[in-house]
Amino acid sequence: QVRLMESGGGSVQAGGSLRLSCLGSGSQFGGNAMAWYRQGPGKRRERVASITKAGNGNYADSVKGRFTISRDNAKNAVYLQMSSLKPEDTGVYYCNTVLSAWSWGQGTQVTVSS
Repeated sequence: QVRLMESGGGSVQAGGSLRLSCLGSGSQFGGNAMAWYRQGPGKRRERVASITKAGNGNYADSVKGRFTISRDNAKNAVYLQMSSLKPEDTGVYYCNTVLSAWSWGQGTQVTVSS
């Protein structure tokens, strides 16, 4: 079973930037399309970005042009560069496969103040 560990969250003002990291144990990491999800206060978890095994990114409309997903298969890592942050980006951010196939990690909290 792959263990996922997210980090890099924090509190920033609107317009700020953060870079999230997700490290996964096990050798299956590079063989999967991966995604970042977030769960805002009182909201359901939603997928905000995904990346194919080849490294092609796809984004939810709400983050397109502001977030960039990347991966380093040699390090079993997926990253999310977030810029021009908005208060509505506030939430706990998680990584997982695009099918949410693995157990969820603890997530990392992102708080954006206006």
